[in-house]
Amino acid sequence: MPHPPAVRATGLVKTYGTSTVVDGIDFEIHPGEFVGFLGPNGAGKSTTMRMIGSVTRRSGGDLAVLGLDPSTDGPAVRSRLGVCPQDDLLDIELSSLQNLTTYARYFGISRTESRSRALELLDYMSLSDRAQDRVASLSGGMRRRLTIARALVNRPDVVLLDEPTTGLDPQARHLVWERLYALRDSGTTVVLTTHFMDEAEQLCDRLLVVDKGTVVASGAPRELIDRYASSEVVEVRLTHGRPAEWAARLDGLGERTEVLPDRVLVYAQDGDAVAAALERLGLDVSSVLVRRSSLEDVFLRLTGRALVEA
Repeated sequence: MPHPPAVRATGLVKTYGTSTVVDGIDFEIHPGEFVGFLGPNGAGKSTTMRMIGSVTRRSGGDLAVLGLDPSTDGPAVRSRLGVCPQDDLLDIELSSLQNLTTYARYFGISRTESRSRALELLDYMSLSDRAQDRVASLSGGMRRRLTIARALVNRPDVVLLDEPTTGLDPQARHLVWERLYALRDSGTTVVLTTHFMDEAEQLCDRLLVVDKGTVVASGAPRELIDRYASSEVVEVRLTHGRPAEWAARLDGLGERTEVLPDRVLVYAQDGDAVAAALERLGLDVSSVLVRRSSLEDVFLRLTGRALVEA
């Protein structure tokens, strides 16, 4: 028999007063799957994560986490989750080791086992040499890695990671990626929110794109790119004049065009053919860049380019 979903939401709703933050979304996350939520600020991603994490009560719909209802079985759900919130919430007066052992005790783990797991996780996140250092002395990147380590101390069935690599330098991000790859390979179910498109594409088996509280698209990263973007994008910068004035002359060269303040984007299956057509038209172009379509192109097409202040 197939395993039931690790997380199942049907018509999930969250309102605050007259504001609807999550507006009737449906999704399933299967055991061992690595799923990412993408969306602009205020789209409802973190609220959905908090409902899954059994710290925010839903306003409507159904939600099951590991076969349990977070509204009535909150403690049982939380005991099987690992959570890395956006804010680190570490005790800055305690050492790195003490932060992990203290947190482990909340799950009823013995002192001996707590210390063993803490040391193992500090090594896992390359923090062994800072085990006795107070958190107050750690860099922001080290605190973030310690928060991820803390999320794993109870050996959870489902791990919730809310923007886990925000503030990390490239080296630390790649270290975290390696550890999350290993977590995925171990069969742990992982749910991620991120604003880094490369992170989502590298790590996630499947993505849910959320905008204005609804799921507007879902699928594997490559599947979304194939569905919502052309194979290539041609970025055309002009020597003079406004891009909007030139856009009509570029219509028909590709599947669609998009006018930005400093350039025109032409979406096409064959970018080199578009570049050759531009040359034949004799347009006064300062530069032409042909690149592969990316997950960012998909994200911006689905959610728009307007700045959203949460």
